[in-house]
Amino acid sequence: MKPNAVEQEFIKAYDQFADAIFRHCVFRVSDREKAKDLAQGTFVRVWDYMSQGKEIDNMRAFLYRIANNLIIDEYRKKKDESLDRMRDEEGFDIGTESMRDIETKDEHAQALALLECLPDKYREALVMRHVDGLSVKDIAHLTHETENVISVRIHRAIEKLKILTEDQHHGKHN
Repeated sequence: MKPNAVEQEFIKAYDQFADAIFRHCVFRVSDREKAKDLAQGTFVRVWDYMSQGKEIDNMRAFLYRIANNLIIDEYRKKKDESLDRMRDEEGFDIGTESMRDIETKDEHAQALALLECLPDKYREALVMRHVDGLSVKDIAHLTHETENVISVRIHRAIEKLKILTEDQHHGKHN
């Protein structure tokens, strides 16, 4: 049986964007298994949408919008869980990790902590632009904002990160 046009379009989108959507989810939730679930959920929703005969103008932007909505839902769920319970369930076993692995995780944690200091709209625009590699035009389409607004947010986010990094650096040496 030959796949129909909807199936072909879906398969093409999956092949083209699955890795990028997964990376986006990993970066945003810092948990590979949860990121796999979110990426899979993204494509399930796209399939449901497409199989109803609905058109998608910009597949990449549509995928990121769905992924971001699922990530936001995940953060809302996470908010209700206690930190102690998560720590108990996940545990901490660094005995088998190399010093470089620990340093890399520490740098990653520091970068994420700095990003968390940014207002949500700044952080989202910066991540979509520099982590996900989306164009300003795609981000504008995805967020229903103008390209100018997105450019300003990215610029302000970078300026704020510079200040936060300098403050953090000076704090370590004082």
